[in-house]
Amino acid sequence: MVEVKRKERENVGSLLRRFSKRVQQSKLLIHAREVRFRQPKKSRPERRKNALKRNEIREEKEVLRKLGKLE
Repeated sequence: MVEVKRKERENVGSLLRRFSKRVQQSKLLIHAREVRFRQPKKSRPERRKNALKRNEIREEKEVLRKLGKLE
């Protein structure tokens, strides 16, 4: 947790600037983004199923390309 105490005769702008600098140095924002956008790993059967589907689509496109129906 980042904590910044106001110095004597310090204005709000400089206090805010010091706080944001401390937050960036602590790498809290980077960690928060990683946690927020983390994707759960797919199981092996699910990855295999997706790979087979990609191969089917690739083969279908290749057939259409050879027939001249797809650029």
